[in-house]
Amino acid sequence: MPLLLVLAAALLAAAPLVLPVFALTLLTEALILGLLAMSLDLMVGYTRLVSFGHAAAYGLGAYTAGYILLHFAVPLPFAIIAAAVFAGVLAIGVAWVCTLATGISFSMLTLAFAQLLFAIAFKWTSVTGASDGLAGIPRRPGPLGLTVFETRVGYYELVLFCLAAAYVFCRVLVNAPFGAVLRGIRENEAKMLSLGFNTRLYKVAVVAISFALGGLAGALYSPFAGFANTDLLYWLFSGQVLIMVIVGGQGTLLGPILGAGFFMIVQQVLSQWTESWALFFGLIFIGFVMLAPEGIWGLLTRRRARV
Repeated sequence: MPLLLVLAAALLAAAPLVLPVFALTLLTEALILGLLAMSLDLMVGYTRLVSFGHAAAYGLGAYTAGYILLHFAVPLPFAIIAAAVFAGVLAIGVAWVCTLATGISFSMLTLAFAQLLFAIAFKWTSVTGASDGLAGIPRRPGPLGLTVFETRVGYYELVLFCLAAAYVFCRVLVNAPFGAVLRGIRENEAKMLSLGFNTRLYKVAVVAISFALGGLAGALYSPFAGFANTDLLYWLFSGQVLIMVIVGGQGTLLGPILGAGFFMIVQQVLSQWTESWALFFGLIFIGFVMLAPEGIWGLLTRRRARV
């Protein structure tokens, strides 16, 4: 498996050499969405904290990075890191409130906070641009005047590096004792409490980490697209990200990345045939839930085991 991952990373790194401009643009966006879906998997797949408001992390990261790049002469990588850190720090307070509840109540609280952030972004015209959003977000030169990130290929490689680094971080995290506690909370939180673990602190920590990585994805998106608007915070987008996690395979890290790519491909193909593409994708999602609840990654690993 590690050899396959290295091979996949090498192929992705070499993709700009063979892909046309449009395909490279779609692949860049798919990798950004894969990072977002993987960040949500830490909550959903490993801790069973189902969030209906993960778009808040994405939109917050996008707006923060966009505002910094528009108003301050900060190198692009520093703006992206600052946006991710800000999203993670802000998530600590949100998580402290949301973890007072469990189950569907937790999910509803995450949705409520996301919609609150959406309303703030919609009304705070001087900072967020309201419904028009922030436009013309630049890709400022990196440290020491590096201009490589201003190019399409250079920015793609930056996104790929961030995704790979985030995956390695998440893999180490879930394989560490911290990850074992998260899985224990997922399976039987009462037992973990009886063993002396402060499960609420662990849940706050995983929400903060998940939001930081989601904010990183949003911070990568705004300079990529050149804008950030309130659609990035809308509850419907949170639902789409959750679908990516479920279709890809929750609790696997790699599965949600594949789910994001699958979502992008199906959306592109179906939208060329009909404006009601979401209806057909909904049928595909129902098929996965009923026939392949383990998701794309589960199907691939099961087939590999048979072979």
